[in-house]
Amino acid sequence: MKKVLIANRGEIAVRIIRACQELGLETVAVYSTADSEALHVLYADEAICIGDAPSHQSYLKIPAILAAIEITDADAVHPGYGFLSENAKFASICESSGITFIGPSANTIALLGDKARAKGLAKKSKCPVIPGTEGIVKDEEHALQEAKKIGYPVFIKASAGGGGKGIRVAQSENDFLRQFKAAKAESQASFSNSDIYLEKMVVNPRHVEIQIIGDKFGNYIHLGERDCTLQRRRQKLIEETPSPAVTPELRKKMGQAAINLVKAANYHTVGTVEFLLDEHKKFYFMEVNTRIQVEHTISEELTGIDLIKQQIKTANGEKLSIKQKDVTFNGHVFEFRINAEDPAHGFRPSPGLLEYFNVPGGPGVRVDTACYTGYTIPPHYDSMIAKLIIKGADREEAMTVAKRALKEFHIGGIHSTIPFHQYMMNDATFKSGVFTLAFLDELIEQGCQFDPENLDG
Repeated sequence: MKKVLIANRGEIAVRIIRACQELGLETVAVYSTADSEALHVLYADEAICIGDAPSHQSYLKIPAILAAIEITDADAVHPGYGFLSENAKFASICESSGITFIGPSANTIALLGDKARAKGLAKKSKCPVIPGTEGIVKDEEHALQEAKKIGYPVFIKASAGGGGKGIRVAQSENDFLRQFKAAKAESQASFSNSDIYLEKMVVNPRHVEIQIIGDKFGNYIHLGERDCTLQRRRQKLIEETPSPAVTPELRKKMGQAAINLVKAANYHTVGTVEFLLDEHKKFYFMEVNTRIQVEHTISEELTGIDLIKQQIKTANGEKLSIKQKDVTFNGHVFEFRINAEDPAHGFRPSPGLLEYFNVPGGPGVRVDTACYTGYTIPPHYDSMIAKLIIKGADREEAMTVAKRALKEFHIGGIHSTIPFHQYMMNDATFKSGVFTLAFLDELIEQGCQFDPENLDG
């Protein structure tokens, strides 16, 4: 591997370029017409335009990416997250063309990307799973029969789902068929696949995931857990590690369960196994993300292990130099997703010109971003514009550092989620560490405006 094309944009493209340069690898940035002045274009050794602003005409256009690889003579491609990162077809084309795809094999992506097949593999590897159907349901009658067996409330899920799409909840038999039809329709529209499976709904859960690394020699380690429970409509906003709900004993069990699963899938790169953790500290497999996660940063800060470099090295056929006994967990880390959204008005998007963009600094503060003063945030892509990563000796100190850093973070010209994060740093429930996936959505339903100046408790 000598030259890596980064098939992505924004902060993750900048992050990958930095890792490649430190490893002595040349880099190629690709960009749409909307991103001609983006930071990843300026930082890479080469840059090539691959199409118009809409994703399907640029970052999702496989022929354009392949043409860029050929033109620049790149011998590897890093897909980042989103876009083509979990596209088995793209990975397969790269493999057959002799291009190193920095991620798992196409077969592994296809296997783990199919939620029903992944659940079956989890069962075989003795990774705890949520009670549900064996594979997809055939039709409405079959679905109703299975729902009765599982017991209500029940999740109706798209087999090819992701990002919270294609999921419905049926509280009773009377409600089931309506929710079933809605889930199938959304699944077909979002993924061109209407296959559905059912799962028992875990009451009052937390979302806890395990970061793993595997190589092509059968070596595996985990880097502990990340707690991603604070979500709005299944979209993560604040992540932390370690989880306030996970004990050392539970961490060991979850870590081993995650490793057992990825071993069974012949997985040989960086990845994440996601679990639901119920109120009785029982955990259940949800899915495997076969890519780098947005929130990989907090695992890096907690353990001191550079995950992007590990991803590149394992793709290059290198053996893991880290053993599980070498992995240590130091302090407490948060990641705050700074989005171009207005939290006071339903988190509506707020693209536009950054009149000023001043990031915080000092001990315990890291900012991953591709923005700068004078940059225009385009309306065509994900709203996240920066990740604020905060580390402290413990959770209380990390929150103190976070308050200071959020106060220092000044963005002009657009709305951002900074006031929301400031609100959360003073919210009594969040401070306690005892909350569930429903917490934030319930606050929103109650009409909370997330104004840090008007906060009780």
